[in-house]
Amino acid sequence: MTEADSSRNDVWRPHVTVACVVADGHRYLMVEEEVNGRIAYNQPAGHLDDFESLQQAAVRETREETGWTVELTHLIGVHQWRSEEHGDVVVRFSFAARPLTHDPQQPLDTGICRPLWLTRGEIAELGPRLRSPMVLMSIDDWLAGQRLPLSVVANLMPGGGRS
Repeated sequence: MTEADSSRNDVWRPHVTVACVVADGHRYLMVEEEVNGRIAYNQPAGHLDDFESLQQAAVRETREETGWTVELTHLIGVHQWRSEEHGDVVVRFSFAARPLTHDPQQPLDTGICRPLWLTRGEIAELGPRLRSPMVLMSIDDWLAGQRLPLSVVANLMPGGGRS
C-alpha cells in the first residue's frame, strides 16, 4: 500500500443516508423495524449506494421498506447527528415525497416489520422508540414550510445529470 492509499483509508467518513417524509393528509408513512433486538420507528430511510444519486436512493429505500412508489417533490433539509446506535455520525438528506402506488406483495427489507401511516401526534408519542431525533425534526421542518427545490441537489457522476 502506498502512502497515498494509506492516507485515503485514514480519512473520516460519516454515514450518508436518505429519508422520505411521505404525507397523505395529516398522516405520514413510517416503518416499524427491528434494530438491535428492539422495535423502532422511522421514516423510510437508508444508506446511499455507490453509483446512485441521493434522489434515486430515497425512492429506492421507500419502495424497499414500504412497497410504496413515491415521487420526490422537495429537499426538506440536511441533518447531521451522532447515532446512539453505532456511535458514528450520520448525514441525512431528508426529502418530501408524495405517494403514487402501493405494491402489497413487495418483499420488505430485512428487519422491517411493517409500514404504517401515523399522524404527527402519534409519531411524537413514540418518543424514545423513534430511530433518531431526525424523524420528528424532518416532519416539523416540512410542516414549517421548509422546502428546497430538488435542483439544489446535483449529481455530477457519469450519467447523473442534475437528478
